[in-house]
Amino acid sequence: MGIAIQNMFDGIARRYDFLNHFLSAGRDRAWRRKAAGLLRSGRSPRILDLCGGTGDFWKTWDDLRVERAAGEGYGGQGMSGKSSVGIIADFSLGMLQQARKKFPGRPEAETGPALVRMDALRPCFKAGSFDAVLCAYGMRNLDSVSSGIDEIGRLLRPGGMFITLEFFRPTTAFTRFFYNGLAPLSIPFLGWFFSSRKQAYAYLVESIRGFKSVGEYRDCFKDRGFRDVAVVPCDFGISHIVTAVKG
Repeated sequence: MGIAIQNMFDGIARRYDFLNHFLSAGRDRAWRRKAAGLLRSGRSPRILDLCGGTGDFWKTWDDLRVERAAGEGYGGQGMSGKSSVGIIADFSLGMLQQARKKFPGRPEAETGPALVRMDALRPCFKAGSFDAVLCAYGMRNLDSVSSGIDEIGRLLRPGGMFITLEFFRPTTAFTRFFYNGLAPLSIPFLGWFFSSRKQAYAYLVESIRGFKSVGEYRDCFKDRGFRDVAVVPCDFGISHIVTAVKG
């Protein structure tokens, strides 16, 4: 990832969560919860939130895990009474500093998440380190999506799940109207109004329009050791969840 993009995310980190919620009318919370709900983890799961930003996706999954555990009689522990092992990795130090504020009083050695600054295409973990990899709105920022998927496949244990939550290039009448008409006018303006970072939010729109379609992204998993690839649209295709299991 380029230094310019890294600096851009550092610059919007303080207002990032607020603007995500505001620009999506709060729907991003529901999308994350829906995506996190697709992951059913076993005992002491090892979870990597890749391109994890401020940690919203990992926190959504962990909150849901605790809810499920409480419902099954395990209190605040994991699904089998043990805690999860979580890592939030991102290339932006500013984003990770914001993530740190969400987990006060939670020692990394016990419950996580640990925060790691790294490039998603050059991960610092050994093969088979994780039971699941989560990635929300980060894949389109990679220099090579194919290389990113290869690295994720290396990091997952056999049977591990990769869950992507992402905006893809519009292909339907509604999403073309939204991303080609409404979004280029409203999102950069609102980004400037609330954060004085118009260019960063103009990049957001252009990165979506220049990214793969969800069908093209799904096809990237072919011949890469993944199976059971599934696509779940959110709110008429504004966002999509893509799940894949390492064979």
